[in-house]
Amino acid sequence: MLSRLKSEILYFLLLLIVPILVHLFQLRRFKKQEFTNVKLLKELEIQTRKSSTIKKWLLLATRLLLLAALIIAFAQPFFKSKEANKQNNELIVVLDNSFSMQAQGNKGELLKRAIQEILENTPENQQLSVITNDQNFYDSDIKSIQKDLQNLNYSSTTFHPQAIMARIEAKKPGVPKDILFITDAVGLKDQLKASLHEDSTIYIQKLEANETENVTIENVQISQILDQFYELKINFKFYGDLQADIPVAMYNGKKLVAKSLISKEKPQKEIFFTIPKNNFHGYVQIEDNALSYDNTFYFSISKPEKSSVLAIGKPEKNNFLSRIYTSDEFNFSNSELITLNYSSLESQDAIILNEIPEIPTALTTTLKNYYEKGGTIVFIPAVEGNTASYNSFLKTFGSISFNSKTSDKQITKISFNHPIYVNVFEKKVNNFQYPKVSSSWSTNGKALPVLQFEDQNIFLGNLTNRLGNLYFFSAAIDKQNSNFQNSPLIVPTFYNMGQNNNKTGLNGFIIGENNFTIINETIAKDNVLSVSNAENSFIPMQQILNNKIKLTFGNYPEKAGNYSVLKDKEILKNISFNYPRSESNLTEINNDFFDHCTTINSISTFYNDIHSNRTNSEVWKSFILATLLLLLTELLIQKFVK
Repeated sequence: MLSRLKSEILYFLLLLIVPILVHLFQLRRFKKQEFTNVKLLKELEIQTRKSSTIKKWLLLATRLLLLAALIIAFAQPFFKSKEANKQNNELIVVLDNSFSMQAQGNKGELLKRAIQEILENTPENQQLSVITNDQNFYDSDIKSIQKDLQNLNYSSTTFHPQAIMARIEAKKPGVPKDILFITDAVGLKDQLKASLHEDSTIYIQKLEANETENVTIENVQISQILDQFYELKINFKFYGDLQADIPVAMYNGKKLVAKSLISKEKPQKEIFFTIPKNNFHGYVQIEDNALSYDNTFYFSISKPEKSSVLAIGKPEKNNFLSRIYTSDEFNFSNSELITLNYSSLESQDAIILNEIPEIPTALTTTLKNYYEKGGTIVFIPAVEGNTASYNSFLKTFGSISFNSKTSDKQITKISFNHPIYVNVFEKKVNNFQYPKVSSSWSTNGKALPVLQFEDQNIFLGNLTNRLGNLYFFSAAIDKQNSNFQNSPLIVPTFYNMGQNNNKTGLNGFIIGENNFTIINETIAKDNVLSVSNAENSFIPMQQILNNKIKLTFGNYPEKAGNYSVLKDKEILKNISFNYPRSESNLTEINNDFFDHCTTINSISTFYNDIHSNRTNSEVWKSFILATLLLLLTELLIQKFVK
């Protein structure tokens, strides 16, 4: 196949007529005159003439072929490749820089080795885009982005090929692309689906770790709060067999406060440390030979502050609450509805509506605003309460409502994973002495069950807007209607509903889970709070809630560690952030995710394949070689043929 421009050179083939004409001129017949003195040479003359004629024909053929080969060579003929239409495809390399790529392969860390191969094998004049979990290097060349790739860090952002494909297509929709994924395929779900141009091709280079054993610190919890100490529970998860004892150390700042050992013979799922009941701003750390990102868990414990709890109802009904919300940990107060000071509600951490027969509209409106700003409400109905009034109140917060009344039920199901009970039980209880109620409402609507009856109906439910909480009982819990007040559940249930976790307790947020915290502080409209440590600083999303500020962190910070919330230079609160543990299981490999993609073994193979498959076969070089050979042939004919 020839291009239109080069094919015009073929008109020069008409010049082949010139050597033909010259040859014919040389072969003209002349009239012979015989002389007697040369008759003896007749036989020799005939032989010489025949030899000369053959030589001329050979030279003519050689020159014709030489000239034709030279003209065709200048025309630059080629055979079109099968994938020539993909020659101008945009090249995109998608590089997985999630934490699982810290694993060791045959030549070192998977990510570091992949970057090195990209740098070594990508031609300098090759235009490409490199996309990672959290960065884009569009329309560049390898020399321009070399330092960026060499300094590329591991990302807490999970590797989502489907989302990356959407980003790629949104950048240049409808443009044919060659997309190369370099990943270990750890934690991928389902199968890659893409809607691309018909000339696009997706390649995959799947990297493999040599070892898949790994130990990770899942979380740190307060298991017990003693008079002078916290008992902390550190939870671990093991992937594969534990090959050696693993040291565990806990630091408050830079100070070592505790050490222990995870034994090879008896690999524990958890260990316990006891530390003084003071502010804590540090981390727990292990040392293993696998992934390093999940070997540290940062956490902070703030000095306990008293939570304010207000009970609205008859004083005699609130006596059991005063025994739970003691003065050493709570500021507890109670008020009858008729004497309630509405302006005091905003300063409370929890408000308990205890068996009020009918809830006024004004109180509902005030509590709705309080709930939206992060308050906790506990609603306990009265046995003879007004169902219509209760439903009007409940529907203000969600779709829950009371239906008909039922009698004599046992409370048999506990939601052990609910935040109220997370640290209450050491194990799930099966032989529990179930509380019971004489009269209760059946419920309708969607709510998170905390405690349930034997018929799966809700006894204690929870509605939340991720900021505030509404807890509602479906039955009165006074001693005439229920023995719940005598149950072991009564103390942890009400204690944890009334406790403000922003005033006391442990925080160790997971980056990317849209975490938030409440700061009991006021700031001017033009001021903002910042979150900082020695290395990083960012400004979170902020919402002013009267005398509080809600900070929402989204996908920040980018790096795990201990941070402080600052008002100018004043530290308001210590908080901690950790990387998600979604990359820790190196055996969780989805081999089917890239089923419809072209598999390659190395970067060099990838470039060789797309180059050879899409490069036209330029046969003009063969014609140049033929020209030289024909020229040599002519010289040989001239020399050896007589």
